[in-house]
Amino acid sequence: MVGTGFIGPVHVEGLVRAGVRVIGIAGSSAAKATACASRLGLEKAYETFDAVLDDPQVDVVHIASPNRLHFDQAASALRAGKHVVCEKPLAMDTAESSALVELAARSGLAAAVNYNIRYYPLCIEAAERVASGSVGEIFHVTGSYTQDWLFHQSDFNWRVLADEGGELRAVADIGTHWLDLIGYVTGQRIESVCADLQTVFPLRNRPLGGAETFTGKAPQGAETSLAVIDTEDAGSILFRFAGGGRGALSVSQVTAGRKNRLQFELAGSIEALAWCSEAPNELWIGHRGQANQYLVRDPALLSPRASAFSSYPGGHNEGFPDTFKQLFRDFYGYLERGDFSASAAFPTFADGHREIEICEAILKSHRERRWVNVGDFE
Repeated sequence: MVGTGFIGPVHVEGLVRAGVRVIGIAGSSAAKATACASRLGLEKAYETFDAVLDDPQVDVVHIASPNRLHFDQAASALRAGKHVVCEKPLAMDTAESSALVELAARSGLAAAVNYNIRYYPLCIEAAERVASGSVGEIFHVTGSYTQDWLFHQSDFNWRVLADEGGELRAVADIGTHWLDLIGYVTGQRIESVCADLQTVFPLRNRPLGGAETFTGKAPQGAETSLAVIDTEDAGSILFRFAGGGRGALSVSQVTAGRKNRLQFELAGSIEALAWCSEAPNELWIGHRGQANQYLVRDPALLSPRASAFSSYPGGHNEGFPDTFKQLFRDFYGYLERGDFSASAAFPTFADGHREIEICEAILKSHRERRWVNVGDFE
Protein backbone atom coordinates (compact mmCIF):
# COMPACT_ATOMS: atom_id res chain seq x y z
CA MET A 1 0.00 0.00 0.00
CA VAL A 2 1.34 3.41 -1.00
CA GLY A 3 -0.33 6.25 0.89
CA THR A 4 -1.06 6.71 4.58
CA GLY A 5 -3.78 9.39 4.29
CA PHE A 6 -7.55 8.95 4.32
CA ILE A 7 -7.98 6.38 1.56
CA GLY A 8 -4.85 4.23 1.98
CA PRO A 9 -6.04 2.61 5.22
CA VAL A 10 -9.47 2.09 3.59
CA HIS A 11 -7.71 0.03 0.91
CA VAL A 12 -5.91 -1.97 3.60
CA GLU A 13 -9.14 -2.77 5.42
CA GLY A 14 -10.85 -3.81 2.17
CA LEU A 15 -7.91 -6.00 1.18
CA VAL A 16 -7.82 -7.77 4.53
CA ARG A 17 -11.57 -8.39 4.36
CA ALA A 18 -11.14 -9.74 0.82
CA GLY A 19 -8.58 -12.24 2.12
CA VAL A 20 -5.54 -10.56 0.59
CA ARG A 21 -2.26 -10.46 2.52
CA VAL A 22 -1.05 -6.87 2.85
CA ILE A 23 2.75 -6.93 3.20
CA GLY A 24 3.24 -3.33 4.23
CA ILE A 25 2.77 0.36 3.59
CA ALA A 26 4.80 3.32 2.33
CA GLY A 27 4.06 6.99 2.98
CA SER A 28 5.47 10.42 2.31
CA SER A 29 7.96 9.77 5.11
CA ALA A 30 9.38 6.78 6.93
CA ALA A 31 7.83 8.07 10.16
CA LYS A 32 4.33 8.16 8.67
CA ALA A 33 4.76 4.68 7.22
CA THR A 34 5.94 3.31 10.57
CA ALA A 35 3.06 4.87 12.49
CA CYS A 36 0.47 3.69 9.96
CA ALA A 37 1.90 0.16 9.75
CA SER A 38 1.75 -0.10 13.53
CA ARG A 39 -1.83 1.18 13.67
CA LEU A 40 -3.01 -1.19 10.93
CA GLY A 41 -1.04 -4.21 12.13
CA LEU A 42 1.02 -4.53 8.94
CA GLU A 43 4.28 -6.44 8.67
CA LYS A 44 6.45 -3.78 7.06
CA ALA A 45 6.84 -0.01 6.94
CA TYR A 46 8.72 0.91 3.77
CA GLU A 47 11.05 3.88 4.01
CA THR A 48 10.76 4.68 0.29
CA PHE A 49 8.65 3.82 -2.74
CA ASP A 50 11.67 2.16 -4.34
CA ALA A 51 11.84 -0.18 -1.36
CA VAL A 52 8.33 -1.36 -2.22
CA LEU A 53 9.35 -2.13 -5.81
CA ASP A 54 12.52 -3.92 -4.66
CA ASP A 55 10.60 -6.29 -2.37
CA PRO A 56 10.16 -9.69 -4.09
CA GLN A 57 7.26 -10.48 -1.75
CA VAL A 58 5.16 -7.71 -3.32
CA ASP A 59 3.00 -8.81 -6.26
CA VAL A 60 0.58 -5.87 -6.37
CA VAL A 61 1.04 -2.18 -5.57
CA HIS A 62 -1.96 -0.09 -4.47
CA ILE A 63 -1.39 3.63 -5.10
CA ALA A 64 -3.23 6.19 -2.97
CA SER A 65 -0.68 9.00 -3.01
CA PRO A 66 -1.34 12.60 -4.18
CA ASN A 67 -2.51 12.83 -7.79
CA ARG A 68 0.74 14.30 -9.14
CA LEU A 69 2.59 11.11 -8.13
CA HIS A 70 0.25 8.60 -9.75
CA PHE A 71 1.89 8.52 -13.18
CA ASP A 72 5.46 7.99 -12.05
CA GLN A 73 4.52 5.49 -9.36
CA ALA A 74 2.16 3.45 -11.55
CA ALA A 75 4.66 3.39 -14.42
CA SER A 76 7.51 2.38 -12.11
CA ALA A 77 5.43 -0.38 -10.54
CA LEU A 78 4.49 -1.84 -13.93
CA ARG A 79 8.11 -1.70 -15.11
CA ALA A 80 9.08 -3.54 -11.91
CA GLY A 81 6.65 -6.34 -12.81
CA LYS A 82 3.99 -5.46 -10.25
CA HIS A 83 0.25 -5.42 -10.87
CA VAL A 84 -1.30 -2.04 -10.00
CA VAL A 85 -4.47 -0.69 -8.41
CA CYS A 86 -4.40 3.12 -8.64
CA GLU A 87 -6.68 5.69 -7.06
CA LYS A 88 -8.41 8.14 -9.36
CA PRO A 89 -7.58 10.21 -11.22
CA LEU A 90 -5.18 7.85 -12.94
CA ALA A 91 -2.85 10.71 -13.93
CA MET A 92 -2.67 14.48 -14.29
CA ASP A 93 -3.52 14.61 -18.01
CA THR A 94 -4.28 12.43 -21.02
CA ALA A 95 -0.67 12.38 -22.16
CA GLU A 96 0.22 10.60 -18.93
CA SER A 97 -2.87 8.38 -18.79
CA SER A 98 -2.55 7.22 -22.41
CA ALA A 99 1.09 6.33 -21.75
CA LEU A 100 -0.01 4.26 -18.74
CA VAL A 101 -2.63 2.44 -20.83
CA GLU A 102 0.03 1.52 -23.39
CA LEU A 103 2.54 0.50 -20.72
CA ALA A 104 -0.03 -1.69 -18.97
CA ALA A 105 -0.92 -3.39 -22.26
CA ARG A 106 2.74 -4.06 -23.10
CA SER A 107 3.50 -5.33 -19.61
CA GLY A 108 0.91 -8.10 -19.67
CA LEU A 109 0.02 -7.15 -16.09
CA ALA A 110 -3.34 -6.30 -14.54
CA ALA A 111 -3.97 -2.60 -13.94
CA ALA A 112 -7.09 -1.17 -12.27
CA VAL A 113 -8.42 2.22 -11.21
CA ASN A 114 -10.33 2.34 -7.94
CA TYR A 115 -13.78 3.43 -9.12
CA ASN A 116 -15.28 1.59 -6.18
CA ILE A 117 -18.80 3.02 -6.44
CA ARG A 118 -19.49 0.58 -9.28
CA TYR A 119 -19.43 -2.14 -6.63
CA TYR A 120 -22.48 -1.18 -4.63
CA PRO A 121 -24.70 -4.20 -5.34
CA LEU A 122 -27.63 -2.08 -6.48
CA CYS A 123 -25.43 -0.14 -8.91
CA ILE A 124 -24.46 -3.49 -10.41
CA GLU A 125 -28.16 -4.39 -10.46
CA ALA A 126 -28.97 -1.15 -12.30
CA ALA A 127 -26.32 -1.93 -14.92
CA GLU A 128 -27.69 -5.46 -15.34
CA ARG A 129 -31.24 -4.13 -15.81
CA VAL A 130 -30.09 -1.70 -18.49
CA ALA A 131 -28.08 -4.41 -20.26
CA SER A 132 -31.04 -6.82 -20.18
CA GLY A 133 -33.30 -4.29 -21.91
CA SER A 134 -35.77 -3.96 -19.02
CA VAL A 135 -35.15 -0.19 -18.80
CA GLY A 136 -35.52 0.33 -22.53
CA GLU A 137 -33.96 3.12 -24.57
CA ILE A 138 -32.17 5.67 -22.37
CA PHE A 139 -33.70 9.12 -22.70
CA HIS A 140 -31.55 10.96 -20.18
CA VAL A 141 -29.65 10.71 -16.88
CA THR A 142 -29.47 13.38 -14.19
CA GLY A 143 -27.64 13.46 -10.89
CA SER A 144 -25.13 15.02 -8.56
CA TYR A 145 -22.22 14.41 -6.23
CA THR A 146 -22.10 16.81 -3.31
CA GLN A 147 -19.91 17.31 -0.23
CA ASP A 148 -19.28 20.11 2.29
CA TRP A 149 -15.74 19.48 3.55
CA LEU A 150 -14.44 22.61 1.73
CA PHE A 151 -17.42 24.79 2.69
CA HIS A 152 -15.42 27.42 4.60
CA GLN A 153 -12.67 29.65 3.24
CA SER A 154 -10.51 28.32 6.06
CA ASP A 155 -10.92 24.73 4.80
CA PHE A 156 -7.84 23.56 2.91
CA ASN A 157 -6.24 20.46 1.40
CA TRP A 158 -3.57 19.80 -1.21
CA ARG A 159 -6.37 18.90 -3.65
CA VAL A 160 -7.35 22.56 -4.04
CA LEU A 161 -3.98 23.35 -5.68
CA ALA A 162 -3.72 22.69 -9.42
CA ASP A 163 -0.04 21.73 -9.28
CA GLU A 164 -0.83 19.07 -6.65
CA GLY A 165 -4.16 17.66 -7.80
CA GLY A 166 -4.62 18.87 -11.37
CA GLU A 167 -6.44 21.75 -13.06
CA LEU A 168 -9.83 20.26 -12.20
CA ARG A 169 -10.67 19.43 -8.60
CA ALA A 170 -14.35 18.85 -7.74
CA VAL A 171 -14.97 17.33 -11.18
CA ALA A 172 -11.81 15.20 -11.14
CA ASP A 173 -12.05 14.22 -7.48
CA ILE A 174 -15.73 13.29 -7.16
CA GLY A 175 -17.33 14.05 -10.53
CA THR A 176 -15.33 11.30 -12.23
CA HIS A 177 -16.81 8.77 -9.79
CA TRP A 178 -20.28 9.78 -11.00
CA LEU A 179 -19.26 9.83 -14.66
CA ASP A 180 -17.60 6.42 -14.41
CA LEU A 181 -20.65 4.99 -12.64
CA ILE A 182 -23.06 6.34 -15.26
CA GLY A 183 -20.89 5.00 -18.09
CA TYR A 184 -20.88 1.62 -16.36
CA VAL A 185 -24.63 1.58 -15.63
CA THR A 186 -25.71 2.75 -19.08
CA GLY A 187 -23.02 1.01 -21.11
CA GLN A 188 -22.74 4.22 -23.14
CA ARG A 189 -19.88 6.62 -23.80
CA ILE A 190 -20.15 10.37 -23.29
CA GLU A 191 -19.30 12.01 -26.60
CA SER A 192 -19.65 15.75 -25.86
CA VAL A 193 -19.95 18.12 -22.89
CA CYS A 194 -20.94 21.68 -22.02
CA ALA A 195 -19.65 22.85 -18.64
CA ASP A 196 -19.88 25.83 -16.28
CA LEU A 197 -17.49 25.68 -13.31
CA GLN A 198 -17.37 27.84 -10.18
CA THR A 199 -14.59 28.77 -7.77
CA VAL A 200 -16.37 30.04 -4.66
CA PHE A 201 -13.18 30.93 -2.78
CA PRO A 202 -10.44 32.37 -5.04
CA LEU A 203 -8.34 32.64 -1.88
CA ARG A 204 -8.13 30.09 0.95
CA ASN A 205 -6.25 30.04 4.24
CA ARG A 206 -3.43 27.52 3.82
CA PRO A 207 -2.14 25.95 7.05
CA LEU A 208 1.63 25.75 6.94
CA GLY A 209 1.51 22.24 8.41
CA GLY A 210 -1.16 20.86 6.08
CA ALA A 211 -4.66 19.50 6.73
CA GLU A 212 -6.21 16.05 6.51
CA THR A 213 -8.65 15.09 3.76
CA PHE A 214 -12.32 15.37 4.81
CA THR A 215 -11.46 17.42 7.85
CA GLY A 216 -10.23 20.30 5.72
CA LYS A 217 -9.03 21.86 8.93
CA ALA A 218 -5.59 22.72 10.28
CA PRO A 219 -4.70 21.99 13.90
CA GLN A 220 -6.03 24.69 16.23
CA GLY A 221 -3.67 27.64 16.42
CA ALA A 222 -1.70 26.60 13.32
CA GLU A 223 -0.11 29.34 11.24
CA THR A 224 -1.71 30.00 7.85
CA SER A 225 -0.97 31.90 4.68
CA LEU A 226 -3.28 32.96 1.85
CA ALA A 227 -3.24 30.68 -1.19
CA VAL A 228 -4.60 31.54 -4.62
CA ILE A 229 -7.09 28.85 -5.71
CA ASP A 230 -7.34 28.05 -9.40
CA THR A 231 -9.50 24.92 -9.17
CA GLU A 232 -13.30 24.72 -9.01
CA ASP A 233 -15.42 24.25 -5.88
CA ALA A 234 -18.51 23.32 -7.90
CA GLY A 235 -19.76 22.86 -11.43
CA SER A 236 -22.66 22.02 -13.74
CA ILE A 237 -22.17 19.80 -16.77
CA LEU A 238 -24.49 18.92 -19.64
CA PHE A 239 -23.49 15.94 -21.76
CA ARG A 240 -24.58 13.79 -24.69
CA PHE A 241 -24.15 10.05 -25.04
CA ALA A 242 -22.91 8.56 -28.29
CA GLY A 243 -26.18 6.56 -28.29
CA GLY A 244 -28.26 9.75 -28.39
CA GLY A 245 -29.29 10.13 -24.75
CA ARG A 246 -28.70 13.27 -22.74
CA GLY A 247 -27.45 13.95 -19.23
CA ALA A 248 -26.78 16.57 -16.57
CA LEU A 249 -24.40 16.44 -13.60
CA SER A 250 -23.90 18.85 -10.69
CA VAL A 251 -20.83 18.57 -8.45
CA SER A 252 -20.02 20.54 -5.31
CA GLN A 253 -17.63 20.40 -2.40
CA VAL A 254 -19.26 23.44 -0.76
CA THR A 255 -22.85 22.23 -0.15
CA ALA A 256 -23.49 22.55 3.58
CA GLY A 257 -24.70 19.35 5.22
CA ARG A 258 -23.84 17.05 2.34
CA LYS A 259 -20.97 14.90 3.55
CA ASN A 260 -20.61 12.52 0.62
CA ARG A 261 -23.80 12.19 -1.44
CA LEU A 262 -23.88 10.70 -4.94
CA GLN A 263 -27.24 10.22 -6.65
CA PHE A 264 -28.53 9.52 -10.15
CA GLU A 265 -31.88 9.15 -11.89
CA LEU A 266 -32.04 7.35 -15.21
CA ALA A 267 -35.07 7.81 -17.48
CA GLY A 268 -35.69 4.95 -19.91
CA SER A 269 -38.44 4.24 -22.43
CA ILE A 270 -39.84 1.38 -20.28
CA GLU A 271 -38.93 2.32 -16.70
CA ALA A 272 -36.77 4.68 -14.67
CA LEU A 273 -34.13 3.92 -12.05
CA ALA A 274 -32.85 6.06 -9.18
CA TRP A 275 -30.19 5.43 -6.54
CA CYS A 276 -28.45 7.44 -3.82
CA SER A 277 -25.30 6.62 -1.88
CA GLU A 278 -26.92 7.86 1.35
CA ALA A 279 -29.47 5.01 1.04
CA PRO A 280 -27.30 2.52 -0.87
CA ASN A 281 -29.44 -0.54 -0.15
CA GLU A 282 -32.47 0.77 -2.06
CA LEU A 283 -33.03 1.06 -5.82
CA TRP A 284 -36.12 3.02 -6.91
CA ILE A 285 -37.84 1.67 -10.03
CA GLY A 286 -40.30 4.06 -11.68
CA HIS A 287 -43.30 3.09 -13.84
CA ARG A 288 -45.99 5.00 -15.72
CA GLY A 289 -48.89 2.54 -15.66
CA GLN A 290 -48.35 0.74 -12.35
CA ALA A 291 -47.13 1.39 -8.85
CA ASN A 292 -43.50 2.37 -8.47
CA GLN A 293 -41.18 -0.06 -6.67
CA TYR A 294 -38.30 -0.05 -4.20
CA LEU A 295 -35.90 -2.95 -4.57
CA VAL A 296 -34.17 -3.43 -1.22
CA ARG A 297 -30.78 -5.12 -1.51
CA ASP A 298 -31.20 -8.87 -1.02
CA PRO A 299 -28.96 -11.36 -2.83
CA ALA A 300 -31.96 -13.63 -3.35
CA LEU A 301 -33.73 -10.91 -5.37
CA LEU A 302 -30.82 -9.62 -7.45
CA SER A 303 -29.37 -10.59 -10.81
CA PRO A 304 -26.60 -13.22 -10.65
CA ARG A 305 -23.75 -10.69 -10.98
CA ALA A 306 -25.19 -8.27 -8.41
CA SER A 307 -25.87 -11.17 -6.05
CA ALA A 308 -22.25 -12.34 -6.42
CA PHE A 309 -21.06 -8.98 -5.07
CA SER A 310 -23.51 -8.83 -2.17
CA SER A 311 -22.04 -10.59 0.84
CA TYR A 312 -24.84 -10.39 3.41
CA PRO A 313 -28.50 -11.47 3.48
CA GLY A 314 -31.31 -9.00 2.96
CA GLY A 315 -31.78 -6.66 5.92
CA HIS A 316 -28.04 -6.62 6.66
CA ASN A 317 -26.91 -3.36 5.10
CA GLU A 318 -23.79 -3.00 2.98
CA GLY A 319 -22.08 0.33 2.37
CA PHE A 320 -18.96 2.29 1.44
CA PRO A 321 -16.26 0.00 2.94
CA ASP A 322 -17.84 -3.03 1.28
CA THR A 323 -17.36 -1.55 -2.19
CA PHE A 324 -13.59 -1.66 -1.76
CA LYS A 325 -13.73 -5.28 -0.64
CA GLN A 326 -15.88 -6.20 -3.65
CA LEU A 327 -13.68 -4.40 -6.18
CA PHE A 328 -10.62 -6.12 -4.70
CA ARG A 329 -12.39 -9.51 -4.81
CA ASP A 330 -12.99 -8.91 -8.52
CA PHE A 331 -9.42 -7.77 -9.20
CA TYR A 332 -7.65 -10.49 -7.20
CA GLY A 333 -9.99 -13.13 -8.61
CA TYR A 334 -8.82 -12.02 -12.05
CA LEU A 335 -5.20 -12.42 -10.91
CA GLU A 336 -5.90 -15.90 -9.57
CA ARG A 337 -7.39 -17.01 -12.90
CA GLY A 338 -4.10 -15.99 -14.50
CA ASP A 339 -5.33 -15.05 -18.00
CA PHE A 340 -4.42 -11.37 -18.28
CA SER A 341 -5.46 -11.28 -21.92
CA ALA A 342 -9.06 -11.92 -20.85
CA SER A 343 -11.53 -9.04 -20.67
CA ALA A 344 -11.61 -7.46 -17.21
CA ALA A 345 -14.87 -6.59 -15.45
CA PHE A 346 -13.16 -4.20 -13.02
CA PRO A 347 -12.38 -0.57 -14.02
CA THR A 348 -9.12 -0.61 -15.97
CA PHE A 349 -6.48 1.94 -16.88
CA ALA A 350 -8.41 2.44 -20.13
CA ASP A 351 -11.43 3.50 -18.07
CA GLY A 352 -9.21 5.84 -16.05
CA HIS A 353 -7.86 7.36 -19.26
CA ARG A 354 -11.38 7.86 -20.62
CA GLU A 355 -12.37 9.79 -17.48
CA ILE A 356 -9.41 12.14 -17.93
CA GLU A 357 -10.43 12.66 -21.57
CA ILE A 358 -13.87 13.72 -20.31
CA CYS A 359 -12.25 16.00 -17.70
CA GLU A 360 -10.12 17.75 -20.31
CA ALA A 361 -13.19 18.29 -22.50
CA ILE A 362 -15.08 19.71 -19.47
CA LEU A 363 -12.25 22.14 -18.71
CA LYS A 364 -12.00 23.22 -22.35
CA SER A 365 -15.77 23.68 -22.53
CA HIS A 366 -15.79 25.84 -19.42
CA ARG A 367 -12.94 28.03 -20.63
CA GLU A 368 -14.30 28.46 -24.16
CA ARG A 369 -17.99 28.63 -23.17
CA ARG A 370 -19.13 26.05 -25.72
CA TRP A 371 -19.89 22.37 -26.36
CA VAL A 372 -16.73 20.26 -26.77
CA ASN A 373 -16.40 16.74 -28.16
CA VAL A 374 -14.59 14.35 -25.83
CA GLY A 375 -11.15 13.49 -27.15
CA ASP A 376 -11.48 15.94 -30.05
CA PHE A 377 -9.30 19.01 -29.69
CA GLU A 378 -8.59 19.80 -33.32
